[in-house]
Amino acid sequence: MSTRPETLGVTQDLGALLGRVLMSAIFIWSGYGKLIAPGGTQAYFAQMGLPLPAIAWAVTVVVEFIGGLALLVGIQTRLVALVLAVWCIATAIVAHSNFADPNMQIHFMKNVAMAGGFIFIALFGAGSYAVDATLGRSRPGVPS
Repeated sequence: MSTRPETLGVTQDLGALLGRVLMSAIFIWSGYGKLIAPGGTQAYFAQMGLPLPAIAWAVTVVVEFIGGLALLVGIQTRLVALVLAVWCIATAIVAHSNFADPNMQIHFMKNVAMAGGFIFIALFGAGSYAVDATLGRSRPGVPS
């Protein structure tokens, strides 16, 4: 593989696209599931002790489903990545902090790792294969 700048750029842009596809998939899938099952999701939120389960459901759908789609296509990528990073940490603390359960430990660490990935996306942008790129917002150092 050549390391000429143009080859490196294409490789990085493809890597950024692949990363966005993989990072967004879990949120699109989960958010869609919550979108089509509002009653069950709200009941689960109430069981967890979250206040205002209907509002929590609406916020969750927006962050997970809409945020996941925005990340996938690269719209406001840096901002969405920051929101999803905070979301991952918040949901780790709220929903996965029963460390007596090894499964919860895994979910907690998964969320922490995803937050780290989102911080990378927020810092380095969406790459060339994104809506942000057509608007001139995908290069490192260029705010979106």
